Amino acid sequence: MVRDMKVLSALIRRRYRDGASLAAVARELGVSKSTVRLHVPVQERRDAAAAARQRHRIRAETPYEQALRAQVVRLYGSGMPQHRVAATVGISVEAVSARLQPSQRRSRQEAARLAVEQQGAPVPREEIITRYVEGATVAELGRLYGVHPSTIRRRIPDHLIRSRGRTSPLRPRSQHRRTLADEEVRRRYAAGESAYALAREFGVSTQTIRARIPDADWRGRSTGKAFVPPLRAARPRTGGVRLLPTLTDEEILARYRAGQSATSIGRTARTVDPAGMSYE
Repeated sequence: MVRDMKVLSALIRRRYRDGASLAAVARELGVSKSTVRLHVPVQERRDAAAAARQRHRIRAETPYEQALRAQVVRLYGSGMPQHRVAATVGISVEAVSARLQPSQRRSRQEAARLAVEQQGAPVPREEIITRYVEGATVAELGRLYGVHPSTIRRRIPDHLIRSRGRTSPLRPRSQHRRTLADEEVRRRYAAGESAYALAREFGVSTQTIRARIPDADWRGRSTGKAFVPPLRAARPRTGGVRLLPTLTDEEILARYRAGQSATSIGRTARTVDPAGMSYE
């Protein structure tokens, strides 16, 4: 953010004269729109607004814009709500509203009446399936027909529903999972493929692959034998006998002051019990 007001004012006027809007200049320089407006003369803002209106009129006269406006007016006049018109044409709802004249827009009462009528109208099942197979999503179709995505989902057969992974949008889900053949699994596992790789390819768990491999060919730990941890040497029990260190308190303190650590002192000292038995 520029702190020198003279430099800031010069930057604002230069960026605005280059064609940037008030909002763009404010975001770029880290100030508010009102601050930008204060540093831009009123006449310059009026001239810029007039030039923007002229550009909008010129763009409105292009063949593409005329055809787009005619299509928006036709779809909206047929009773389709604005959000369905936007989804059909491929523009935003705000762009649809901007291309409608005030006299062409429906009143709230008429819009409510059409909404009630459209709720009772049947949703075209074949058209939905065709659009879904071509690549449209359930959410997009819901916005297009003005219904909940679950309503669209109930009209699509299960074998056409696409998975959420890396599946191609045009392949049915049932074609992605291969048939699990026991002989092929055993042959490929014996050739060196891992159970994890086979499970991913066939779309099953590693336990399912393991169940089809004989115990003699299984390269992992055998499931029939329980894992037994190695035995550890048992330490002698003190039996509640009090152990006494061989070093006196003065010797331990002298060793510690000499720089020897407590762990080293403990390893060096031997412990004995009153019976005369010693422990390392």
